[in-house]
Amino acid sequence: MAFCVGLDIGGSKFLVAAADEKGKIIARVKHSTPHDLDEGIELLHDMIAKVAGEGPLIGMGAAIGGPLDWEAGVVSPLHQPQWRDVPLKAIMEERWHCPFFVDVDTNAAALGEFTFGDENAERFLYMTVSTGIGGGFLLDGRIYRGMKSGHPEVGHQSIPYRCRYPERVECECGAQGCLEALVSGNGIRRIYGKPAENLHPDEWQEVAYNLGQGLRNIAAICLPDIIVLGGGVAVGGGNQFIDQARKVMADNLKIVPTPQVRLSRLGYETALLGSIALALHGFEPQPL
Repeated sequence: MAFCVGLDIGGSKFLVAAADEKGKIIARVKHSTPHDLDEGIELLHDMIAKVAGEGPLIGMGAAIGGPLDWEAGVVSPLHQPQWRDVPLKAIMEERWHCPFFVDVDTNAAALGEFTFGDENAERFLYMTVSTGIGGGFLLDGRIYRGMKSGHPEVGHQSIPYRCRYPERVECECGAQGCLEALVSGNGIRRIYGKPAENLHPDEWQEVAYNLGQGLRNIAAICLPDIIVLGGGVAVGGGNQFIDQARKVMADNLKIVPTPQVRLSRLGYETALLGSIALALHGFEPQPL
């Protein structure tokens, strides 16, 4: 049987899975992320061997934090300080002798949702609301890339926000009024002094209002058919949180169509499944 392998390389954990030619996961392993680069690379090799033996493999895909050069396969994930200008594609192809594709985790998550989440919208936007906020935008199933192949940063839009502690609103990027500073897991901890799961209903409502204003901007500028929300904060808030944000968005859209908004159907493994989609199809995904 032919196998492919997907890697979800996060700042706190590695997830590695082997899948068949239809993308069905047949084995997976999880491990905490080492701080040391060399230790991390060796751990990935060991995890790949555990799920797929020594190959041969038909392809390998990886989801990782940016910034990165997706064409050259060189990565420098922001939350892994020792990983700078790492030629991950060259390393993996030399060791495993198969095509290797890597992209920003939110792009990979968008591919995962499109490929495995029963989705076929022409204009599809995936947005993760987690430790930070990011997004991936697909046009006819292909990743939209900005100027110089840049990755659009939906979390760093400015919004007309509501916050009971405005003096605590501070984005790590240095700009003012960013959506990420108000709605992400890190932003919530900074503003409310506790993790999202411990928010009171009125605090959730405030966060939902701010998310809704961000969705309004995305809808007005990008006009997606659907916006799918994933990540720990979105999944933890659940449908009630998403419904509140959707209402704010809809109430503030006047001259453009209102897109569908829903939670991810793939839960916490969206990026991992996206890496499998990359392994199977490269940057030309298709629903299975």
